[in-house]
Amino acid sequence: MDSQTSQVSQASHSPQSPHTFQVDLRGLVDLLSHHLYSSPKVYLRELLQNAVDAITARRTTEPDAPARVRLSAEGGALRVEDTGVGLTEADVHDLLATIGRSSKRAEGLQEARSEFLGQFGIGLLACFVVAERIRVVSRSARTPGAPPVEWTASDDGSYTVRTLPDAERPEPGTTVHLVARAGAAEWLTPERVEALARDFGSLLPYDVRVGDEPVTDLPAPWDRSYPSPAARRVALARHCHELFGFTPLDTIDLSVPLAGVRGVAYVLPSAVSPAQRAGHRVHLKGMLLTERAEQLLPDWAFFVRCVLDTDSLRPTASREALYEDETLAAVREALGERIRAWLTGLAAGDPERLAAFLAVHHLGVKSLARHDREMLRTMLPWLPFETTDGRLSLEEFAQRHPVVHFTRTVEEYRQVAPIASAQGIGVINGGYTYDSELVEALPSVRPGTVVAELDAETVTAHLDAVDPAEELALSGFLAAARARLDPLGCDVVLRAFHPLSLPALHLDDRDARHEQARADAEAQADDLWAGILGSLRGSAPRARLVLNHLNPLVRRISSLHDPELIGTATESLYGQALLMAQRPLRPADSALLNRAFIGLLEWATHSEDGQA
Repeated sequence: MDSQTSQVSQASHSPQSPHTFQVDLRGLVDLLSHHLYSSPKVYLRELLQNAVDAITARRTTEPDAPARVRLSAEGGALRVEDTGVGLTEADVHDLLATIGRSSKRAEGLQEARSEFLGQFGIGLLACFVVAERIRVVSRSARTPGAPPVEWTASDDGSYTVRTLPDAERPEPGTTVHLVARAGAAEWLTPERVEALARDFGSLLPYDVRVGDEPVTDLPAPWDRSYPSPAARRVALARHCHELFGFTPLDTIDLSVPLAGVRGVAYVLPSAVSPAQRAGHRVHLKGMLLTERAEQLLPDWAFFVRCVLDTDSLRPTASREALYEDETLAAVREALGERIRAWLTGLAAGDPERLAAFLAVHHLGVKSLARHDREMLRTMLPWLPFETTDGRLSLEEFAQRHPVVHFTRTVEEYRQVAPIASAQGIGVINGGYTYDSELVEALPSVRPGTVVAELDAETVTAHLDAVDPAEELALSGFLAAARARLDPLGCDVVLRAFHPLSLPALHLDDRDARHEQARADAEAQADDLWAGILGSLRGSAPRARLVLNHLNPLVRRISSLHDPELIGTATESLYGQALLMAQRPLRPADSALLNRAFIGLLEWATHSEDGQA
């Protein structure tokens, strides 16, 4: 018994043989094509990347080694040949046949790691997205006596390796042959290969050609020498149109030497929504990484599209986006500083170009200025605001008015603007995006400036009161008018103000509107919700219809004695005041307007019938 127990115990603790993961290559290719890569076109980037990295690896030991990449497409097949470091038979078994293994990890090449484009060792596997068979012929430059080796793989996961006679490949380097899979032949046509090669490889540091046509176009447009600044602007504008399809308002040089970033930003010629995600072109060591980099610039810089080359930013696993890390955050801040400096330079030395820019993109600058006090101070004489004195900058408006009044909504501004202007009160419309925040920040960059929000109470206080005796004589009229508008949550007051042509003014504030909205919801709710909403009832002031005692029409209406006619006339003035303020009409307001219109028609036609 003890012996059996001992045997069982020894068996349970004996070491077990390790197992190796089995990879379904077709399933992995399906995963790559449908989830990792956005398009099959990345296969060509992988081929170019491997070729460029192979040349870079060879030049670490042979600085004068040839640096050529040649592509040739014909009949649903593609050949890519490079003069790179090449592979031995052992390298082929170790690197090409092991998924995830990268030749960049090969012995003796660690010091050159930063010069490689590839980071993840997926390599040739991406080619199975468009090819059913891959054939690689390679000869090592690091082992001169090693013969050429051929590696042939199919998308079912099988591969063969054999050595070739020296005559098959006399010189070091690698040639990759692809045969298109069913339905993917379009990706291997000469036209498509040339277009993709130009798109991905235009800034690569080596001689890349498709047939006899050169692909690389160096130096980059922003690094070239031009006969004059005007010629440079023309050339960069042409480059922008080729890449993005628009002619820019201006160009901004983007250079962050410490981060290895160099490029240019193009200012959009038309306004765009701040919520629209910008797509920027980013090259990594010359190879196009993505055309849709969204996190490259600060959110406020939505008015530019940029193209740049970097050797420090990290790509994601698909190499189609940037990895969000501290380096990217620092580069984003540095690029934002370049754009900010460009704006400051325009304000200091080129007001005409700045005015043209702000006419289109003032919203972006306002977004920046609300967080950047120095930018707000710089832009004070330039940023336009809607005011009762016309379209002015905050600096001009503050010089004209000792107190800078503003409203928080467009509706409030439309209510008070006509009457405030007539009373000599300057008001800024703070209802547009960022405007009220900037007005409130004004004292921080312009000490001594007084800023005050203008509400209905303030406007009413600036209107002249009517003589008490006259108001008492009109008490019957006012009582009838108030009774008619009371169900709408609106009071009626009598004041004397200019302009004389304005018979009535509808004033309310946000508290009054919130209370009205609560009351409307309570009226439509069931008993439970009506009780809850009723408990929230506030003591907020109600909206008011301010009648202008100086207006001839109001004087004639106030002399009426028929309560029904007074009510109809009051409803008409109320409706007209709402329309003047461009306020949205509630169903009750629309019904009131219809009722008042019909009532006045009936009264007018009845009077004519009586005269007849």
